[in-house]
Amino acid sequence: MDDFPYVADRTALNDAQVLILTFGRAAADEAVARADRSRDLGNHIHFCRWRQIERLVEWLSAGRADGTIH
Repeated sequence: MDDFPYVADRTALNDAQVLILTFGRAAADEAVARADRSRDLGNHIHFCRWRQIERLVEWLSAGRADGTIH
């Protein structure tokens, strides 16, 4: 992944962590499912939020460091 994901707030990080701990490798798929469900309900705010969390899950699960390491 070339870009860092957008992190709106601490809750997004918490939700990404819960998905990773609960669903393992399928965490990003679960975030997509939640985004799709929100879209189907007409909730574009939660759709965008879950898509951002999907990208965050993928980034956190990449197993490598991006950017400067101190």
